[in-house]
Amino acid sequence: MKSHATEAEIQAVVRMVEDLDYNAHIIRGVERTVVACVGDERGEKHQLTHLESVAGVERVMPVVRSFKLASREVRPEGSRIKVGNAEIGGPRITVIAGPCAVESEAQIEAAADAVKAAGAHALRGGAFKPRTSPYSFQGMEEEGLVLLERAGRRVGLPVVTEIMDPHDIDLVAEHSDMLQVGARNAQNFSLLRRLGRIKKPVLLKRGMSMKLEEFMMAAEYILSEGNPNVVLCERGIRTFETATRNTLDLNAVPLLKAWTHLPVIVDPSHGTGIYSLVAPMALAAIAAGADGLLIEVHPTPESALSDGPQQLKPSRFADLMKALKPLAEAVGRTL
Repeated sequence: MKSHATEAEIQAVVRMVEDLDYNAHIIRGVERTVVACVGDERGEKHQLTHLESVAGVERVMPVVRSFKLASREVRPEGSRIKVGNAEIGGPRITVIAGPCAVESEAQIEAAADAVKAAGAHALRGGAFKPRTSPYSFQGMEEEGLVLLERAGRRVGLPVVTEIMDPHDIDLVAEHSDMLQVGARNAQNFSLLRRLGRIKKPVLLKRGMSMKLEEFMMAAEYILSEGNPNVVLCERGIRTFETATRNTLDLNAVPLLKAWTHLPVIVDPSHGTGIYSLVAPMALAAIAAGADGLLIEVHPTPESALSDGPQQLKPSRFADLMKALKPLAEAVGRTL
């Protein structure tokens, strides 16, 4: 649409698009509005080019990529996603930190105090835990959600937690500010579609063996159902290398930033699986252009019920936050 297009002109275009059997998605940017038209492009009756003559329309352009709504072509300036009182995708580097799993009230409260004091912008913690072994700690479930929410509200941080089952969406959304889709569910399309029907922000992690094109199409499932609030997370992929838990693919960061308007953050905790590698890879992620970080922090990692070797002690996390500040400034961001 033209920069001065009126709301009436925008809605008129939406009606015309829908009359042509497309789904119309209004994307409002800083300078202009885009009407994304998603549907079957086969057949002459579905041509949209004649809309260029309609009042308020600047031009009609095809989106070449298979992921239409996530493509940077529809929103060149990039999206900013609000998560409680935090924002992901703006000039500030957003740091989400907390334990892998909520284990007790004392543990999550101590973690919340530590990450807040160090300068984190959101609190993470798993209440429902997808574990490789059915005999491993599976999380505190609803009790863990309540404890996480309470800790976050007390210290003034929005909370992020994982969703595993479509049937739990309403419950998890009630107690959290952002719902995380883990690597194991990155292509759980029924879950993604359901998350597209709510307005809560979604943190979508890359699957363990997922190509970037597949990653983008997973995000498209959420966007196509009407939820524009999606943040992508590079968390490492499975390769032949066994020295680290995963291979953290930092190539993905600038590539995704070129492909999509969605914010991109990095999880160096799962990406490496080794606490001593978290800080250097976090710094590298910011240098590569990431919009934020997802860091695991535990008051006593040696006694953690899940993923202890990759979780930072509060003192190490505080040191990392101090190291991030000058690097953020060097790449034109703030912390």
